[in-house]
Amino acid sequence: MEALDPLLAEHPFLKGLTPAHIRTVAGCARNERFEAGQFLFREGEEAHQFFIVRHGKVAVEVGAPPRGAVTIQTVADGEILGWSWLVPPYRWRFSAQAKELTRVIALDGRCLRQKCEEDHDLGYELLKSFADIVGQRLDATRLQLLDVYATEPAGRHR
Repeated sequence: MEALDPLLAEHPFLKGLTPAHIRTVAGCARNERFEAGQFLFREGEEAHQFFIVRHGKVAVEVGAPPRGAVTIQTVADGEILGWSWLVPPYRWRFSAQAKELTRVIALDGRCLRQKCEEDHDLGYELLKSFADIVGQRLDATRLQLLDVYATEPAGRHR
C-alpha cells in the first residue's frame, strides 16, 4: 500500500500545512479509482469527502432542466474536486462523473471536520485553500451561464 503523506506534502493545495498537519490529513485519506462513466458523487446526495485527482478527467455537472446535465468544468490531474463536505447541510451542489479511468486520493470529510475542530490552525489553512476552489467553481458556472444565455453579440439589441 502506497503511503499518502509524501504525495499530500507535495501537492500545492496543501502547501500551507505543517508536516504534522499533513500526517493528520493523510490519516483521513485513501486511494480510489473510478471507471469512465462512473459517478464520484451526485448533486443532492450527502457530501462527506473530497478528492485530489491523481490521474484522469472528471466532469463537474449541474442539473439544468429541461436540458439535462450541463458540464461547468472538467477537473484533471492534480486538481481538487469537492467542497460541499465543508459547509452544512453537507450535500453535493454538483455532480461529478469520471470521463475516463480516474484515480484519486479521497479524503474523508467527517474525519477532517473532526480534526479541524480539534486543531483550528489546520481548519484555517484548509478553509483558505477551499475558498479558492469555491471561487473557481463560481467563475466556471458564471462562464457557463454566459455561454448558455448569450444569444446576441454584445451591444446589439433588437
